[in-house]
Amino acid sequence: MNIPTNLKYTKDHEWVSIEGDVATVGITHFAQKELGDIVYVEVETLDQTLDKDEVFGTVEAVKTVSDLFLPLSGEIIAFNDSLESAPETVNSDPYGAGWMIKIKISNTSELDSLLSDEAYKELIGA
Repeated sequence: MNIPTNLKYTKDHEWVSIEGDVATVGITHFAQKELGDIVYVEVETLDQTLDKDEVFGTVEAVKTVSDLFLPLSGEIIAFNDSLESAPETVNSDPYGAGWMIKIKISNTSELDSLLSDEAYKELIGA
């Protein structure tokens, strides 16, 4: 199971990369494996400010549709447009080209609620 040590994680299986006050968010290798072949990623919250744990979009796989939960409060400032034509990138490269959104973080104290790679491994039993 691929769980990079340089990222933070959520109990909802999103990963977070922090650079200054901007967070890049995607779903974990575990999540994409559980979902199966991803056929559509929808994010209609671009340029909106949402609270932590609000739904920012959905990911559709062959057998199911799952909500995507915002790991940190803030404004969604970017969406990975390449996922519109190639949603399967989330399966093939979840921690790289398969990123989903970028957030301008509004409450840095929420960073403390994110899981380390070790805590995430424990959560999924890896």
